Amino acid sequence: MTKYRKEWISIILIFQLICCTLLLVLLLLFPGVAHQGADFGIALFMDALFPYLLTYLILTSWLLKLTAPLPLNGPFYYLKIYILSALGGFPTGASIIAQLKERNEITERQAALLLGICHCPSPLFVIGFVGQDLLGNTQFSWQYLILLHTFSLILLFFLPAHKNNAKPTAIPKNAFTSSIKESVPTVLVVGSTIIFFATIYAVLYTIADDIFAPKQLLLLAATLEMTNGLHAAHTLLTGNVLLIAVTLFLTTQSLSIHMQVAVIAKAAAIPLSTYAWIRVLYSVAIPVLYAIIFI
Repeated sequence: MTKYRKEWISIILIFQLICCTLLLVLLLLFPGVAHQGADFGIALFMDALFPYLLTYLILTSWLLKLTAPLPLNGPFYYLKIYILSALGGFPTGASIIAQLKERNEITERQAALLLGICHCPSPLFVIGFVGQDLLGNTQFSWQYLILLHTFSLILLFFLPAHKNNAKPTAIPKNAFTSSIKESVPTVLVVGSTIIFFATIYAVLYTIADDIFAPKQLLLLAATLEMTNGLHAAHTLLTGNVLLIAVTLFLTTQSLSIHMQVAVIAKAAAIPLSTYAWIRVLYSVAIPVLYAIIFI
């Protein structure tokens, strides 16, 4: 490890220590607000994400086990991973890729690339929560999903060739029950991060409410927790501005979602630098393409 890398790691650790200390102080100063934020985070998770996440996590994990013996190579192998990730939504993709990496079915480089590309919001979340519940119209949802997946499939085509050298495995007898057990930790990670960031947002909002305008606080909400940001955008924005904001928030996601991916990837020893660069590419390309094509 080089001297500069050690210094950079030290700076990051000091920054994390300062942030953690300040947040602890704020929670002690505003316990009532923190409690309200936690309650809102729980309600947000149970109403907006849990119904769309748990079933898909179980089914995609189950399907991954059922298709494990299939001798898929090249683009078809990547396509299987992408379809399962796209159906489940984040962090399903990260969970699937971590499982494949731990079984040595994909290399570290392939896992890092797939982590960034196979990172999609659940279609049921985009159509149900965003389209029907927030916008009252699913036209945007279909436009966004078609654009996102077309862009992702093009990137998928340029991934390095894959040859599955892993030995074929039989379908486990307890595939369904093990899928449930494997899905529960992911659900807990998602729920915990949403509640955490909803609590932090509530406290920071209380402090910043007298300083910043509501639309500026919208960026704070979207940065900390995407679902909260989408909900706030619906109340503050209208027309094409709302559509661009929703596109941007769905694509950039939030610290909450990226923390979920980071926890899963860290457990499987998948580096996050490639993931970060790919997400920057998406955050620029998808909103611009949406504005050019649909607005």
